[in-house]
Amino acid sequence: MNHVRSVGMRKAARIAFVSMVLASAGFGVTACQSDPDIDITKLGLQTEPPEVLYNQGLANMKAGNLAEASRKFDAIERQNPFTEWGRKALVMSTFTKYRLGRNDDAIATGNRYMNQYPQSQDSGYVQYLVGLAYSKQIADVTQDQRAARSTIEAMTKVVNNYPDSEYVEDAQAKIRFARDQLAGKEMQIGRYYLERKEYLAAIQRFRVVVEQYSNTNQVEEALARLVETYFAMGIVEEAQTAAAVLGRNYPDSQWYADSYKLLQTGGVQPRENRGSWISRAGAKLIGA
Repeated sequence: MNHVRSVGMRKAARIAFVSMVLASAGFGVTACQSDPDIDITKLGLQTEPPEVLYNQGLANMKAGNLAEASRKFDAIERQNPFTEWGRKALVMSTFTKYRLGRNDDAIATGNRYMNQYPQSQDSGYVQYLVGLAYSKQIADVTQDQRAARSTIEAMTKVVNNYPDSEYVEDAQAKIRFARDQLAGKEMQIGRYYLERKEYLAAIQRFRVVVEQYSNTNQVEEALARLVETYFAMGIVEEAQTAAAVLGRNYPDSQWYADSYKLLQTGGVQPRENRGSWISRAGAKLIGA
């Protein structure tokens, strides 16, 4: 009888211990889950050494199971923070989250890595991944362009802080694309004001494109819209200047052809006023 009572007590102790571990991990334990032989690894608890988990993560990546790989890397970082294995796991966690399309999570993980290991051997790559995750969130120009601004900021860090890295060329391409999006947003708003005959507001938007986004694909139209807007306001000299700058930089542009025809309806031709802000901005254009 004493032997039976002792076995029963040991069994109850094991059940209580497993219940305590599961409860601390956030799992509710019901009566039917109180089997002393329960396999806690099936409940998502990663208990292997970090090197084992890391290799399991790589194996899952190779097999195309990115979600499981991400869980393995996350487990390493949780259980071994500020270690070499934890650092390596953060890199792979950022990558897998990006590949899974979990861009916000990838950004958060990547930024945590950059805060903890800004001078590490993988910091340039992680910063690049953060930029890629932002670039995937860039929306159509009719929508908010916050992600475009964040892309520029993140990729500029790649270019400036890691100038010899293999990611610089693509980072620069992503910056150009994001800048074109921002310029496109300004053009969209400018056209809206122009259609409503709110000319001063329209000019302000087109001016931003010419002065701040001179190396984007939006500049030709911005200059043409300035011709149209100033001409509609009766400020012919500025319209002529915008057309002259447009023609000098983009002589074969359809935008220039249309602007020239518009000026002809008023009996004038393109003529540059060197004192105009348009002339000063035009001197900085790629085609100048």
